[in-house]
Amino acid sequence: MTEPLFIIPLWADLLGVGLGGVQGALFASGFQGQRRLDWLGVAIIGIMIGMGGGLIRDILLGQTPATLQNNWYLITATGAALLGMLLAGLFTRLNRVIVVLDAVVIGMFGAFGTSKAIAFGIPPVPAVFIGVCAAVGGSVLRDMLMGLPTAIMHVGSLYAVAAGAGCTFIVVSNAFGVPIPLAAILGIVVTAVIRILAVSFDVSLPEQRRIYRRKVAAETGVIPIIKPSIDL
Repeated sequence: MTEPLFIIPLWADLLGVGLGGVQGALFASGFQGQRRLDWLGVAIIGIMIGMGGGLIRDILLGQTPATLQNNWYLITATGAALLGMLLAGLFTRLNRVIVVLDAVVIGMFGAFGTSKAIAFGIPPVPAVFIGVCAAVGGSVLRDMLMGLPTAIMHVGSLYAVAAGAGCTFIVVSNAFGVPIPLAAILGIVVTAVIRILAVSFDVSLPEQRRIYRRKVAAETGVIPIIKPSIDL
């Protein structure tokens, strides 16, 4: 693969990892009862959120994960997770902050994934796919580790849809000549705004409804079932 046209700055990648670590720790700290976690468990969940998106992004691009080529990724994710755990009580009272933080994290991972894909010459549609996978990948790993239903598979507040909209905006704006860094910033804003509005107004995709088959006649309920008997 040729040299990329754009490289995500280390500080920006670490910022996304740090915010993801805090958000993951806040999520994990909210569990009580049998699902309550110790410090190690909270740190692991924070690390999964902080680093999971980047790992999935680079694996899909066929690259050695950037998070495994620099000491600061793991250090940042772990420190942010512990910070999020220690400040969980404060953040819990600031529900709006948590919502905004979650929206920004989704936007950043989606934007970084799509931007890096574009820089490596990936076509627009796969680039959007990679961005969305990077945006939701951390939460999928989190839910798998905790034995929870995968959040993006159930009725919710436009989680993956918001990421998809932001990533699509990036590839479209870049196609019209907008530089990748500016397109990425705008894509983060688009994702965050859609996510925040969806949560604020409780908007989600239509729920799946059971598709009823027309019964093949009432005969299916009146014909007796004949069980063969074996005489010995």
